[in-house]
Amino acid sequence: MTYENEQAAPNDPSRRDFVVMSAVGLAAAAAAQSTAALAAEAGVESRDVEIKMPDGTAEAAFFYKKGKPNAAVLLWADAFGLRPWTRQMGARLAAAGYSVLVPNPFYRTGKGLIYPDVHSLSFAKEEDRKVIFGHMGALNAPGNPEKDAVAYIDWLDAQKEVDKKKKIGTQGYCMGGPLITKTAAVRADRVGAAASFHGGGLVTDKPDSPHLLIAKIKAQLYYGVAANDDKQQPEAKDKLKEAIAAAHLKGEVELYPESVHGWCMKDMPDQADGKPTYNEKDAERAWAKLLALYKSALA
Repeated sequence: MTYENEQAAPNDPSRRDFVVMSAVGLAAAAAAQSTAALAAEAGVESRDVEIKMPDGTAEAAFFYKKGKPNAAVLLWADAFGLRPWTRQMGARLAAAGYSVLVPNPFYRTGKGLIYPDVHSLSFAKEEDRKVIFGHMGALNAPGNPEKDAVAYIDWLDAQKEVDKKKKIGTQGYCMGGPLITKTAAVRADRVGAAASFHGGGLVTDKPDSPHLLIAKIKAQLYYGVAANDDKQQPEAKDKLKEAIAAAHLKGEVELYPESVHGWCMKDMPDQADGKPTYNEKDAERAWAKLLALYKSALA
């Protein structure tokens, strides 16, 4: 829609939507350019792929460095899935010397960029919660995470860019915390390192609590805990530590006292008080922990 006088309809809903979507498009384009610049500078290549899964076809982005094959990493996104920010994370990790798969974890219920403007979403809004939990519910139905993890790792092992003599790493954010734990348990033969950052639902009182799977894991583990998650469930970090010790694994559970749930994700919605969720200092600290873990366990 066009207007002869741009001031004539300042409150027109279609115009407001156009402005919002234009801003979203520009942000996505800027993120894509940033990813491309990072990849070009570091000699990283990427391709979008489709992976045959037990329950359909999953879209994914695959990042790898030119030259010899490298250890593989499976990156589980948070509740907002595959998007420009998680692509940047994949490219950055590939630049560090890994072959990285970043799938759309919600392939059963959605295709493409599921949430064009993550920053505008809110778990406080009923309409947003309904959509978000709908996607998460399908992913987390009994058996689905394990089936997906096996399929993604099988796909990685079939790629020439992956050094199959080296163990695989997996990292996850928010809902990805339980997913890295399930991945490391179901493919204990292949996963050598697993890292969770502001993971949710890692310790429950149910018989299928993710922390109980640590007994099946052979990987080195890292769990970074957000301050507000710890406040709600202060005993969770202790139970994770106890499970790691009982399994005789090398691992660390670390509290980030200055950061809230979601601190690693630059595009996360702001907190209820308007303060940013993303904490660059702690995000970089977490990234350094991740690289140290992979260097130790995937060599």
